[in-house]
Amino acid sequence: MTGHNEQDCFHCSLPVPKNSSYPVEIDGQERAMCCPGCQAVAKAIVDGGLTSFYKHRTETSPTARAAIPDVLQELTLYDKPELQKTFVSTDDKNIKQASLILEGIVCAACVWLNERHISALPGVVEFRVNYSTHRARVRWDNEQIKLSDILQAISAIGYLAHPFDASRQEAVYKKERSIALRRLAIAGLGAVQVMMLAVALYAGDYSGMDAGLENFMRWVSLLIATPVVFYSARSFFSSAWRDLKVRQLGMDVPVSLAIGLAYAASCWATVTRSGEVYFDSVTMFTFFLLAGRFLEMGARQKAGQAAEELVKLLPAMATRVTDDGDETVAVTELAIGDKVRIKPGDSVPADGVILEGRSSIDESLLTGESYPLAKTIGEKVIGGTVNIESPLLIEVEKVGEDTVLASIQRLLDRAQTEKPSIAKMADKVAGVFVGFLLVLVTAVYFWWWQHEPDQAFWIALSLLVVTCPCALSLATPAAMTAATGTLTRLGVLTTRGHALETLAKVTHVVFDKTGTLTKGRLALEKIIIPSDIDEQFSLNIAAALEVGSEHPVAKVFLQKELSSKSFITKDIEAISGQGVTGLIDGVRYRLGCFAFVSDVMNNLKNKDLLEYKPEHATEIYLANERELLAVFYLSDELREEAAESIQALKKLGKKVWLVSGDNEAAVSYIAGQLGIDNSRHSMKPEDKLEIIQELQNQGEVVAMIGDGVNDAPVLATAQVSIAMGGGTQLAQASADMVLLSEHLPHLVDAMKMAKRSVNVVYQNLGWALVYNLMALPLASMGYIAPWMAAIGMSASSLVVVLNALRLNKSVDV
Repeated sequence: MTGHNEQDCFHCSLPVPKNSSYPVEIDGQERAMCCPGCQAVAKAIVDGGLTSFYKHRTETSPTARAAIPDVLQELTLYDKPELQKTFVSTDDKNIKQASLILEGIVCAACVWLNERHISALPGVVEFRVNYSTHRARVRWDNEQIKLSDILQAISAIGYLAHPFDASRQEAVYKKERSIALRRLAIAGLGAVQVMMLAVALYAGDYSGMDAGLENFMRWVSLLIATPVVFYSARSFFSSAWRDLKVRQLGMDVPVSLAIGLAYAASCWATVTRSGEVYFDSVTMFTFFLLAGRFLEMGARQKAGQAAEELVKLLPAMATRVTDDGDETVAVTELAIGDKVRIKPGDSVPADGVILEGRSSIDESLLTGESYPLAKTIGEKVIGGTVNIESPLLIEVEKVGEDTVLASIQRLLDRAQTEKPSIAKMADKVAGVFVGFLLVLVTAVYFWWWQHEPDQAFWIALSLLVVTCPCALSLATPAAMTAATGTLTRLGVLTTRGHALETLAKVTHVVFDKTGTLTKGRLALEKIIIPSDIDEQFSLNIAAALEVGSEHPVAKVFLQKELSSKSFITKDIEAISGQGVTGLIDGVRYRLGCFAFVSDVMNNLKNKDLLEYKPEHATEIYLANERELLAVFYLSDELREEAAESIQALKKLGKKVWLVSGDNEAAVSYIAGQLGIDNSRHSMKPEDKLEIIQELQNQGEVVAMIGDGVNDAPVLATAQVSIAMGGGTQLAQASADMVLLSEHLPHLVDAMKMAKRSVNVVYQNLGWALVYNLMALPLASMGYIAPWMAAIGMSASSLVVVLNALRLNKSVDV
């Protein structure tokens, strides 16, 4: 390092201005900086764990930027808005969110360490890691912290993070698998060779062996075991060191202690020609641990396969139509308004609307719907679906993070990274258990040291290994990831981590009617005109009031062609659960339920006309400030599978309710058709809320199923909420689960899967606890050798993951 004057900037050696103070603590000593720029760079170097830069540099940095290591400079690129467009989304509160890949994750403790470290950063709203896929979901306030700061903080504790990219994640998987195989192969070869020498040494102890030959075999064993310890077992030491640097006791701490101490003791015995060597235990221990983690890696990636299948739905290239002809471009280059040609058999590259052509679209991988859906001009298509029959020309409406597929990925990531209460409890128990284990090992070691000194070390070693609580921390995430993946393939998207755990406890299932038990495609059955206006005028007024609405009722009127007369509309306002009002050509109109227009019913000119009362129809009233103008009778078709789904829920012991804003006749008709005993009609959102809260006050666990359009308050109140799927609703989905397929039997499947997944979690936790409770006394009493401990610990983790994989199969129970 070059010479340095105390009055000069420690970073660039320029003079420090008088009365300035930009200190940075480097290697335990406070150093003066000349400006905020040098201070920021020096802090970045320190925070990145790169302080050795100052020890080894041969000249001072001419500028602040010149001193930033390349990796830190690259991270700042991710702060650029033009780059963030491809992987960052922003919610209503201006909180940014992104999906990251984490490299270097080797066990559940790595996940815990990253979550604990990053969540503590000022400005980080949420940071969750999915152990199965190594994907992290981060939400942050960009006013307080930059994405590059978060990535640097991850780097500082020894991991590498970068924005999620499907092809790069595939490369990361292959790289991890390749490295794991190499380490496993070296450990296996070393273990076999050392074991052969160990057999000879054991035989020599029994029948006699020349001291020189015995010493030679020990040195050969040391030579073979060294690459096993320093290369194959390196991941254990690296993980343990990361934990200790942040003053945490991760699960690789006892493993590293066991390997390191056994190797060190054996080296000492070899050099001093005294005592016993256990290079065979060291190498076999490392081999069994690596074998277990390799198998676990494969099972873990399989458990997260459903999420990765979604990522791969979008094609890499698309055919864009321009004035100069067709051109092939990357999907990432598409912009809103582009026209794209899709051949039969090709995937739809982005969300859009059909301009030309008629075809069938396969949405099975996205929604679980098994049959292709017919699509024609004016209808929307979703990126990632497959065109089956004929060529289509579409206009791109959404790209990047705004697409339905991106929304599904974000919601699934959120569900798989959020932890249910049972997982949080297991993590706390595992964290405490490691500390307890180290204390116990120390106590057991001293007891054996006083009674049988020769056995003390190896018994403590076995105890360290055999009781490592890896299985305990794997129990819940492995099961939940497998379960949510299976349901996603069925078209049931789990968007909250607690959803399955809560769904398993549900006692009451509350349905909305329109768009949930019915298809939500209302048809105009009849119009009654008790006033002087004509039918077409009433339809035009209704359509003008409903422009821009996504409600199923609105679509009925918007499908009707408006007359050539253009209305001047003002102050259009939707009143939740009642209707819509607004000024049209200076006259205020109201369109909605009976209560919404009841104050003008006394001025009704022809009451006889209202005697038409179809039992299954919904009545929508149109009025101005003086009189009732028209009554529209809308009918809705029941979903074919609704009745069987209701009966299936009853067989599962669930009590089913129907609450709706429709009139008594329509609600009673639907309830009677479906066999629903508890129904409520003419319900406003606040009335529905009261019913949910009343059931909850009685100790019931309520699941609410609605169409997601006007049920948001009720969905938010229920312990678990399920919204019916639909492209326009999905991007703003606030429900705990979304029924993408809109296939009600899949709701029953979700109920069964929830129960199965919770059972598997308890089985996993039970196995992990029973295993540790059995292994602890056996190891303490000296009945478990180190190599047996290695097999036991690896096997316990593998059993947990394999048990969770059963959730990838059919949900029939």
